[in-house]
Amino acid sequence: MATEPDRMEKTVSLAKRRGFIFPGSEIYGGLNGFWDYGPLGVELKRNIKQAWWDTVVRARDDIVGLDCAIIMNPRVWEASGHVDGFTDPLVDCKACKARFRADKVFAVVARDGQNTLLEAGVEADDPDAARDAATAAANSKTRRRLTQRDDRLEWDVLRVDRAPAGRTAPCPACGGELTPARKFNMMFKTFVGALEDSSSQAYLRPETAQGIFANYKNVLDTSRLKLPFGIAQIGKAFRNEINPRNYTFRSREFEQMEIEFFCHPSEADQWYRTWRDARFQWYVDLGLRSERLRLRDHEPDELAHYANACADVEYAFPFGVSELEGVANRTNYDLKRHQEFSGRDMTYFDDETKERFIPYVIEPSGGVDRAALAFLCEAYDEDQAPDEKGNMQARTVLRFHPRLAPVKVAVFPLVKKGGMPEKARKIYDDVRAHMPAFYDEKGAVGRRYRRQDEAGTPFCVTVDGQTAADDTVTVRERDAMVQERVPAPGVLDYVRDRLHV
Repeated sequence: MATEPDRMEKTVSLAKRRGFIFPGSEIYGGLNGFWDYGPLGVELKRNIKQAWWDTVVRARDDIVGLDCAIIMNPRVWEASGHVDGFTDPLVDCKACKARFRADKVFAVVARDGQNTLLEAGVEADDPDAARDAATAAANSKTRRRLTQRDDRLEWDVLRVDRAPAGRTAPCPACGGELTPARKFNMMFKTFVGALEDSSSQAYLRPETAQGIFANYKNVLDTSRLKLPFGIAQIGKAFRNEINPRNYTFRSREFEQMEIEFFCHPSEADQWYRTWRDARFQWYVDLGLRSERLRLRDHEPDELAHYANACADVEYAFPFGVSELEGVANRTNYDLKRHQEFSGRDMTYFDDETKERFIPYVIEPSGGVDRAALAFLCEAYDEDQAPDEKGNMQARTVLRFHPRLAPVKVAVFPLVKKGGMPEKARKIYDDVRAHMPAFYDEKGAVGRRYRRQDEAGTPFCVTVDGQTAADDTVTVRERDAMVQERVPAPGVLDYVRDRLHV
């Protein structure tokens, strides 16, 4: 059975080979932290966004949509605190010039009563990664000693940004000396207009939320909504991450799905619990297994200064447990800040109670790219399938939930003669008018099945010799690989009933 790193490597390889995800500007050597989505990948992302939009906007009457500009007045980011506070502590190696986040570089001191081992590493999202990385980095003799005497071992993990003087970590890359930590603002800067000076400086947005807050009154005044109500947005955001990592999980350009749900302060706790549970269930309903998915409430010392409560929907990726989406009770912090900095009234007047107040906000904020990666990792599977001669062969398959599958049905003629291509084309044209479909007449039909299995296509339709006699076709289901004869004119209804689209 493949290990988790093997599984991740195979998933990444499949994503490149089948056109889900490519390195950005790959022909020029790429650019770290930027990715391009291929023909199948863009359909997967589109399906994720559509499933989200259908759930949080189309199925409700208390949420409307918004699409804000990526570049906003810089005062927006002063009010939100991003100009002063959106920073990571940064350290550089004086020897090899490698750069790391100070709060992710650690030294591990292992004492077993006789010896002390100091190892350096870069912390992953898994809280046990520091210890695991130090053990793995040690030489084989020391590693054997640590394994044999683990019951007597004392571990001390020292992070660079918190360690006492004289006990900081060496460079994880070369062992050299690290510079003192300094603040690094992660917003991408740009200039608006012809001049490139401080008067024309602007930023690519690091999140989509602030555009919603800035338009809160516009939406309230034009849509005639009453509290409680929400504003939803899907859009690109940009963060100049010091260390992009884990494939597409932590990138410098990414896409968010966010809701700002405005409510009376007295109802905020209940709405927070409602949204926390609903957002977790959304991932379950689309196929993420409960044993790999968890809902984790933040401890008090983890909360942002503006939040009363926060929970993360986390998924056990092959590289560790990491956040897919956060749900936070942001109180009225953002609206109060924008009221202060803009001078505009952000209060809400309740016609029934005659009360005027600044609403509290519940924010479910998820990553489209992270969701796509989780669904890819979840869907990847290997099993055995018979070839054309009935011999069992290894098969790679993406078991996407039907709503997320990039291609819903593939149509094949068994051979390129006897009117089969023409019949198959007719079925293909009928189906693709209603859902994404694919036509393929090249190679043995077994190999065509394998190609569609790797793309995650739920159904394959084959026009064969029997079709001319009784106008039926073979429909083969992806997961169980069972085949069924279906009347050719009924293929669309057959597939649509099983896909629920």
